[in-house]
Formats: sequence, C-alpha cells, structure tokens
Amino acid sequence: MTFPRAQAAPEHGTGTPLVLLHAFPLSARMWAAQLERLPGPAGDLARVITPDQRGFGSAPLGDDTAPSLDAAADDLAALLDAMDVDRAVIGGLSMGGYVAMAFARRHPERICGLLLADTKATADGDAARTNRERIAAAVLARDSVALLAEERIEDGLLAPGTDPELVAQVRAMIAEAPPRAVAWAQRAMAAREDSLEVLAGLDVPAAVVVGELDAVTPLAEARMMAAALSDAELTVIPSVGHLSSLEAPETFNAAVRALLKRVRA
Repeated sequence: MTFPRAQAAPEHGTGTPLVLLHAFPLSARMWAAQLERLPGPAGDLARVITPDQRGFGSAPLGDDTAPSLDAAADDLAALLDAMDVDRAVIGGLSMGGYVAMAFARRHPERICGLLLADTKATADGDAARTNRERIAAAVLARDSVALLAEERIEDGLLAPGTDPELVAQVRAMIAEAPPRAVAWAQRAMAAREDSLEVLAGLDVPAAVVVGELDAVTPLAEARMMAAALSDAELTVIPSVGHLSSLEAPETFNAAVRALLKRVRA
C-alpha cells in the first residue's frame, strides 16, 4: 500500500532538510516552535518538515495495513520522495523516535543525521505491551479517547509544575486523537523491535535529548542510545519531563541547531 496523505507536510526554510516526527498521541502541531524558529531569521539554516503520522492530525489512517512502525517509516520515505528530498536529518520525540529508528532500519541511506528525543531503543516489556493492548481495546470498544483524559496521561508527559496553559494545550491535542489511530499506534509500538544494533550501525552525526524529569523514557535510556551511536551528543534538559520540545523549546532548539552544524546533507 502507498499511504495516501491528505496534504503535504508543513515545512519552513531552505537549509538542510530536517524531519520532526511527533509524539503519541499528539500531532505535528506540537512542533510549532521548531517549525517557526529552527530555520533562523533568514530561513536558510534548515528546511523543517513536520508531518502528521498515520491517523493523526490531517493524515489518514488507511484501512488495510496492520499496526507497524515499519509502515510508518515507509510512509515517511514516500513523503520524502514526494517532496524531492533524498537525504534528511530524521528526528522524533517519543513515538516519533521509534519511527525514526524504524526508518534507520529500513532506509539508512536516506539519513544524514539523527535526532532522538525522549525516546528509547529498547523494546517494550510484557507489562508495557499488556497496558498498550488494554488502551487500544478500550478506545476501540468505546469509540472514544475519553479514557486518555480519565487517566490523565498528560500528567506523565509533563514535569510537575508545568505552566497550566501548556498542560491545557497538550490535553486538547490528546482529545483530538482519533480512537482508531490511538489503537493502531499503541499496537504498532507494542510490536516494535529493539533498535540498539540499528543505532550502532549508523555512521552519521546524532543528538540524543532528554528531559531531566522524563519518567516515560528516562535518562538511563538516553545514555544507552548515545553509547550505541558512533557520533552522538547527549543533552539533558533540566527540570522538564517527557515533552521536552514543548516544555523548553529554546533549549531543545539549541541542541538541534548544534546537530545541524555537524551535518552535511
């Protein structure tokens, strides 16, 4: 199946192509600060591309593909083809990082740099897979993502004391997620492989970014990824949680700019 996108991904700038893949269960709107600021005042520091992933935001889910991060990675390859982008810096946060690593497994020749933020290369354990299936089954049975609000998943994504306005924005993005997309993504993440060997096989500049208070994919996981990569810089952002790009956009963007300076597309 060739994944039919509703529209081209939002982009800004004319420099090195930089793809940013969003977290679960958000959409590409989470990258607004990066889309606006990373290209720089003249717009020539980066060509920032922020696609919605399958089923989220403006992207259709499709109805004939089993849940798989490989399918999501191939969606990205098809999008880059459509945008005439041969190689790019591939970046992702949380689920977006999982897709970035799947892309590295399937399309390594198309990566000129890698950004892994608040994510992990290890596979889910039994308890995590069981919880993902619980959520997937529940949202489909109810045809609603109200369960995500009831369980206040935003509390686990953001550091304690986060600005209430940002908490409300994240909660609103979660509420917009379609139930079928939530279930598909949960099952795709549950089935993902360990990617440490994939990272060890890459020979490109990389950045690993993690919030100091990230309880979902903590610092130990970030250190493991940085150690596996041949040319990685690790940035720990103080006092923020799992959604570091939203909680501390300027510090996050500084780490990305440092990566871009090391990349030759």
